[in-house]
Amino acid sequence: MSTTLLRTTGFRSALRAAAPSTSARCAGLAGATFTRGKATLPDLPYDYGALEPAISGKIMELHHSKHHATYVNSLNSFSEQMGAARDSENVAAQIALQPLINFHGGGHLNHTLFWENLAPKSQGGGGAPSGELARAIEGHWGGLGKLQEEMNKALAGIQGSGWAWVVQDAQTGALGVKTYANQDPVVGQFRPILGIDAWEHAYYLQYENRKAEYFKAIWDVVNWKAAEKRYK
Repeated sequence: MSTTLLRTTGFRSALRAAAPSTSARCAGLAGATFTRGKATLPDLPYDYGALEPAISGKIMELHHSKHHATYVNSLNSFSEQMGAARDSENVAAQIALQPLINFHGGGHLNHTLFWENLAPKSQGGGGAPSGELARAIEGHWGGLGKLQEEMNKALAGIQGSGWAWVVQDAQTGALGVKTYANQDPVVGQFRPILGIDAWEHAYYLQYENRKAEYFKAIWDVVNWKAAEKRYK
């Protein structure tokens, strides 16, 4: 997914978003998440219950239609306010709004990538990477199992809310694991290859305080094909 999701041009006009109906939730995620510069909630390319037992349908429904939708709606609202602040040359208001746009814009970007990271087993979820990404993982970690161990350790070490990502250094091409607090997105020097959401809303309804079980189970529905497409 392109980082054009966070283009500043999307912040200049009134924005709107709405959660999809249950009949529309299988539409392809490849569809644009901006409509005429307006943030929109992407539909999922699978049913909410398609990732069970790794992730329950109820969690997926709440996570997508409530949590992600809130990030989209808030991004729209604060972006509209930012546009008004720019038009009036209110620098103080622009400074105050920027962290809110960063947070909700990051939430939108992170979750859009996260849905792509996942797939039911019937659609190729789980398994192992192939091609150049598989060779890079083997060269850097010595195999997929070692990468999973490092990712799960990084996830367990997050205090509060955040994400763990397999990232690629845009300058050297090297892979690595990095954690990001709250909804900070992977931008700048690194590009996101594979991300796992460590916020409580991603697992608590099903796993309660046993988050290590969630970190282990989610590998059963990782969409390596999406990760391979991001790897350069």
